[in-house]
Amino acid sequence: MLAHSRLRAAILGLVVFGLIAGLLADGLGYPRLTMLAWVGPAAMVALVVAIDFVGGLWRGTLGVDLIALLAIAASIMLGQHLAGIIIAAMVAGGAALEEYAGARARRELAALVSRTPITAHRTRNGAINDIAIDAVEIGDQLIIKPGEIVPVDGLVAQGPAILDESALTGEPLPVTRNVDQSVRSGVLNSGGPFVLRGTATAADSTFAAIVRLVQTAERERPPMARLADRWALGFLLVTLVSCGAAWAWSGDPMRALAILVVATPCPLILATPVALICGISRAAGRGVIIKGGGALERLSRATVALFDKTGTLTTGLPRVTAIEALNGFTADQLLHDAASLEQLSQHAVAVAITAAGATGAALTMPTDVTENPGSGLSGLIDDRCVMVGGASLLTYRGIALPNEGPVVALAQAAAAAAWVAIDRQVAGVILLTDTERPEAMVTLRALRTAGFKRLVMLTGDRAGPAQRIGQHLGLDAVFADLSPADKIARVRAERDNGITMMIGDGINDAPALAASDIGVAMGARGAAAAAEAADVVLMVDRIDRLAEAIAIARRARRIALQSITAGMGLSFIAMGFAAFGYLSPVIGALLQEVIDVMVILNALRVLRGGPVMVSPEALALEVG
Repeated sequence: MLAHSRLRAAILGLVVFGLIAGLLADGLGYPRLTMLAWVGPAAMVALVVAIDFVGGLWRGTLGVDLIALLAIAASIMLGQHLAGIIIAAMVAGGAALEEYAGARARRELAALVSRTPITAHRTRNGAINDIAIDAVEIGDQLIIKPGEIVPVDGLVAQGPAILDESALTGEPLPVTRNVDQSVRSGVLNSGGPFVLRGTATAADSTFAAIVRLVQTAERERPPMARLADRWALGFLLVTLVSCGAAWAWSGDPMRALAILVVATPCPLILATPVALICGISRAAGRGVIIKGGGALERLSRATVALFDKTGTLTTGLPRVTAIEALNGFTADQLLHDAASLEQLSQHAVAVAITAAGATGAALTMPTDVTENPGSGLSGLIDDRCVMVGGASLLTYRGIALPNEGPVVALAQAAAAAAWVAIDRQVAGVILLTDTERPEAMVTLRALRTAGFKRLVMLTGDRAGPAQRIGQHLGLDAVFADLSPADKIARVRAERDNGITMMIGDGINDAPALAASDIGVAMGARGAAAAAEAADVVLMVDRIDRLAEAIAIARRARRIALQSITAGMGLSFIAMGFAAFGYLSPVIGALLQEVIDVMVILNALRVLRGGPVMVSPEALALEVG
């Protein structure tokens, strides 16, 4: 179709102006002016359509635009100028609608680059200087301030470093890196300042590699042909054969022109973009942003769903799941003292423990609190000395932890474990996990009912927690400990099973979102890079909106197909009347406009009716 959105809008405006001006000139008795007003815009539309058609042939595609091109050209040559301008108006209007429906808002690289630091704080000879990120050399000592993104890969030189690595690994809980432990670029410093010794330049670091992965994956995404073009060859052949037969049989070229006019594929040109626009609009009303008609169509045809774990199938927030008391202490006492102490920490684990303890007896305000960054806290609770933290904190304070037993096994298997000591005696351990989203199970059942062949988890998290969640949700496969490159490899492998849909929320998911046939981002709390790399963004923090979006997309596609088949059927009937001389070119053009209006009204049904589904049964209604 027409090449650029501004050009399309300008040509549409010119055609409408020409049509109105020609009608006025004709009514006032200025035939030459009438001809100029109608022929000029029609010829311009024909020229641009011809250029697009040749470009399509060069790319190996054949569109139905050829019929419109032939109809406009024949109308001008045979002096049927009004028919020509009407056809031009239909083509230009369809082109503008298609451009609007297919506009893509993809700025994933800009989102990644905006997260990348542009400066680093280098310390040398006791002085701190801000330098450009590209000036960082291997071996440089860099200060990473609280809340900053780590600019390059390196080792902790002075620490510890408390890091939020969820954007890269999917691990929901902050991690601690001690001196000489490695740190990857792109992670967030969620603790105090630390010193990093660079082991790679910015160009060779992890985050830059992720940017390159997005670029490569985006280039490899196979483009979707327009839905209308799949009908092009057969409809084109039928039209040309009918024109030739009618002309040869009657000897009247007007009959061939009338057939071309009523065969102008406006049901194909208009039905798809209008239906898809309506589908996009309705999805937006449910908090789902679908970036264009091509994305909506791919979403409607997806059959393989690939899920990240943390923040997608799970809440991404730690929650206390068990309290194991030891040495005569009770679970209630253990939780009360731990939650009371943790009130003064903003660590994600501390917040979870405080929330769990607040549901019981009133918490006590601690005194003499000391926080060991990345390890835990110690302080007094009603004159009791309480310590809460990792095993390393208690061991460092000379408190021996059990080496074996069921409690140790549970602590090792948990997503996180906070050991508690009271008066220098091990009181027990609080186990935490990243819990499933409450709507995850019904969403997966809905996808099964809708005919999805495979439901798979792709996560950078550890295998143990990932396998447990995968088994509970009934997934077909779970792949854990994956890097961004590993996720892309799995997405490509799953393409053998059908059209892939990847759902994620972290920076590490961005390449996989771009590599899949349709990428879906959890945009409410997810990384901006994931939202920008995706074709679909869930702006509401609920995964069941994905199932609703699929239902809307399938209904929009089905109604578009209905409009196409109905419009083409009516066009075929009109072609029959034209072949026998019962329709003139102008009447045929007006009749085609009536068919167009019917097609558009049918396409507008996408905006109303149909299920806004949260159940498997409702989504099943939209299979097809």
